[in-house]
Amino acid sequence: MKKILITGGAGFIGSHVVRRFVNNYPDYMIVNLDKLTYAGNLANLTDIEDKPNYRFVKADITEASVINELFNKENFDAVIHLAAESHVDRSIADPTAFVMTNVIGTVNLLNAAREYWKGSYDKKRFYHVSTDEVYGALGETGMFTESTSYDPHSPYSASKAASDHFVRAYHDTYGLDIVVSNCSNNYGSHHFPEKLIPLAINNIKNAQPVPVYGKGENVRDWLWVEDHARAIDVIFHQAKTGQTYNIGGHNEWKNIDLIHLLCKIMDNKLGRTEGESAKLITFVTDRAGHDLRYAIDSTKLQNELNWVPSLQFEEGLEKTVEWYLENEGWLSDVTSGNYQAYYENQYEGR
Repeated sequence: MKKILITGGAGFIGSHVVRRFVNNYPDYMIVNLDKLTYAGNLANLTDIEDKPNYRFVKADITEASVINELFNKENFDAVIHLAAESHVDRSIADPTAFVMTNVIGTVNLLNAAREYWKGSYDKKRFYHVSTDEVYGALGETGMFTESTSYDPHSPYSASKAASDHFVRAYHDTYGLDIVVSNCSNNYGSHHFPEKLIPLAINNIKNAQPVPVYGKGENVRDWLWVEDHARAIDVIFHQAKTGQTYNIGGHNEWKNIDLIHLLCKIMDNKLGRTEGESAKLITFVTDRAGHDLRYAIDSTKLQNELNWVPSLQFEEGLEKTVEWYLENEGWLSDVTSGNYQAYYENQYEGR
């Protein structure tokens, strides 16, 4: 049985990847490693937590000795590395935390892989999941490709750019089998409600102000999280070593247009008069170093590995709204902090 370590598997994107691999590959043992910071929530995985090919390990990737011990014990065949600090605002407030997790944590995993896979690099794989924010900002035209030069503008994107470079350096220097993907903004179920879409859904639902940076003119390319998980699956299994793939949803939206669409959907779902939720929109001081526009060119992934996004944004956003409205208990537990007791209630003493 192939044993795969997925880091950050209790987070938003990670939980979707873990679920997909556990359900689609019963002959794989999936070990989910997560520190369970504020963004890690094991309640995201209640539907698969008792599957025989799934196991959870609470650990911190910044602790090299713990990671080395785990590799020594488990003899992993592959790593899919998603664990990261990911919120730009938090990186502005505390850059060091992002350096520790995103750079040092990644290097710790690379060192463990290098040490315990020595002599069999061609039979192992280290998959590093990154972001389009490493490329910096675009003007009104153009798209990021895999050959776009790195130009990070926030401590978050700088830390992810550094981790990308380390992963590629371990391939070039030591021969480690690696692949890297850089994705656009994700949306969908189980998203921690500090991010734009779930925050707006929650605030609209509770008739609270919906904050929008600046004039809302920043443009993002939105990717449905389940399409992202499917892309990771395809890249992990089919990509040649050393390759990088951009993953985008081909859904460019100005933030203000996205919020207006979300307000319209919420009015419909909640039985409100159209335009009622839009009155909650509140413009706030723009974020420092806020990139104007991101757009991903996924042509390489489409042409080489036959992946295309399955949903247009309007359909995916409606599915997302429906999930949050149907899972009020999950949202309430996250916003209240009660979700943090899930590990102690379900895993301690096992």
